[in-house]
Amino acid sequence: MRLMLNVVLPHEPFNSLVRNGTAGSTLKSILDAIKPEASYFTEQDGRRGAIFIVNVKNASDIPSVTEPFFLKFNADCKLRIVMSPEELAQAGLEGLGKKWGK
Repeated sequence: MRLMLNVVLPHEPFNSLVRNGTAGSTLKSILDAIKPEASYFTEQDGRRGAIFIVNVKNASDIPSVTEPFFLKFNADCKLRIVMSPEELAQAGLEGLGKKWGK
């Protein structure tokens, strides 16, 4: 299952981690563990933010993706299930339209 993980990093503790030189290595260790398919860093409502596309096999894998951000950065995490155009093409929209579009 492909998830979009939206992470908002509060100013603290991230500012302190930047100042002491450990923010980058901490973030790298998390990314090495969650192995995102894609990673984007951005601003979100005046805070540092990131968006990751990650694959999990089961819902029980979700804590292994979110807990590092909660525990290391006190971050807020939001998840959404996402699909590629190819996956959407396999969803059977035509049949669903016939079944539910009446």
